[in-house]
Amino acid sequence: MFVMTVDQRKSRRDIDRVGAVLDVLSGASTVRPFERTAGDEIQGVLDDPAEVTRLIAELVRTGHWSVGVGTGPVDTPLPRTTRAGRGPAFEYAREAVDGAKRSRVPVAVRGPGEDRCRHAQTAARLLGDLVLGRSEPGADAVDAMRAAPNQSEAAATLGITPQAMSQRLRSARWDIDADTRALVTEMLARTQTSGQEPTG
Repeated sequence: MFVMTVDQRKSRRDIDRVGAVLDVLSGASTVRPFERTAGDEIQGVLDDPAEVTRLIAELVRTGHWSVGVGTGPVDTPLPRTTRAGRGPAFEYAREAVDGAKRSRVPVAVRGPGEDRCRHAQTAARLLGDLVLGRSEPGADAVDAMRAAPNQSEAAATLGITPQAMSQRLRSARWDIDADTRALVTEMLARTQTSGQEPTG
């Protein structure tokens, strides 16, 4: 299981963004939905590493959130509300969000398998660095590509030429986006496997 604990960055000098982000996250595929746990912090429970990967990218790209991912077991049966949940994954998520606050790329992964979690964290930070490095036009181009069947139609939705679209996608490093997300998903999935830590 995955528990995501997400805390608003620089909240003392910013508006409260929790309500808006909860609206965005209401469509996420969760075991228990995201909800405000305390102040400007939210938490959700998930079981799909691909969805965790997607949410990491979406939250980090805004620049407003520190994202902690805790992996491992949770106490069952899970209560109806996320904030009432208990178990190791919740505790690891708390450690993770504290670690994320101290990182240039504000995402961290904690869990019972230290090596696996470190590898997942490295992959997640690479993804975060990728999305944070995009200009607004580059991010718009990437979003358009996700929604369109091909690059020409994506360019048309933005009202730009295919050549301009290619330039934006190149600057946004679109060519490594899918592979980076797949790497994060695979590394997160490995944190859920039991057994001895790899030694090599």
